[in-house]
Amino acid sequence: MKLKIKDQIPETEIFHLVGGEPQKVKLREILGNGKVILFGLPGAFTSTCSKFHLPGFVANADKLKAKGIKNIFCLSANDPYVMNAWGEINKTENKIKMLSDPYLLFTKAIGAEVDRNSKGMGIRSNRYAMIIENLTVVNIQVEKETKECGLTSAESLLDNL
Repeated sequence: MKLKIKDQIPETEIFHLVGGEPQKVKLREILGNGKVILFGLPGAFTSTCSKFHLPGFVANADKLKAKGIKNIFCLSANDPYVMNAWGEINKTENKIKMLSDPYLLFTKAIGAEVDRNSKGMGIRSNRYAMIIENLTVVNIQVEKETKECGLTSAESLLDNL
């Protein structure tokens, strides 16, 4: 991963659904100012992502926000419709904002791309979680393997706040 503590979030575009329609937006604009969490993962509906990573953030969203986190964002290479559907199934509504990086613009800009062609998934994102304050990375955790979810879990970030 190229992105490090004290680095600024790069200026890239991502997608999310607004009123049921995909909308392209600059990631820096959607993150905004204040202290936020951005966690990235290989894919919606995949095993570790669906069993541990996203559910952990849903379960701990209120605790994270009580420690000063303004917003929590989940980013994956899936399209915005898939991310929205996955969010609905996991009841992320007012807890986590689901973002899409289908062209891997942000993922490649921070050096988080991983080759999952052997699993039929193409190029995806490594699993990471970061605390960002005013668009500057103040904490970042990256898993060595995408199937792991210890360093990047919501529980781990709670310990770092």
